[in-house]
Amino acid sequence: MGYHRITLTVNGVMELVDVPSNMTLLQMLREKLGLTGTKNGCASGECGACTVMLNGEPVNSCMVLAVECDGADVVTVEGLAKNGQLDPLQEAIIETGGVQCGFCTPGILISSRALLNRNPKPTEFEIREAISGNLCRCTGYNRIVEAVKKVAGTE
Repeated sequence: MGYHRITLTVNGVMELVDVPSNMTLLQMLREKLGLTGTKNGCASGECGACTVMLNGEPVNSCMVLAVECDGADVVTVEGLAKNGQLDPLQEAIIETGGVQCGFCTPGILISSRALLNRNPKPTEFEIREAISGNLCRCTGYNRIVEAVKKVAGTE
């Protein structure tokens, strides 16, 4: 198995990382960079707990090889807050009670933030479609959708 040296930007910080050929982006984030906010749920791209933004688009980081991310821009849940201030979406999901166990929350936040970045005024259908790849077994989705609508100003 070979190793590769890749350069990428993670949460606004340039990183130089040596990764084995078979290491996933999820493993690299958690094991090499210590960014454990991104969760390992099913490890097969089904649950969305590992969702990160890769070049602005939400992806299941368990399904992407780290070596494929050379030169990429990655945003994890740790990258949503700026200067100690939570992203308005993080604040809204707390206020609406959209968090229970929290395992799915990082992926849902990333999917929702990606939606709001490309569509600041999504419809409820668009919100539900955007988070359809994120499975939550605790809260259901109404409070999560309410949080996204609150940030969008469409509640």
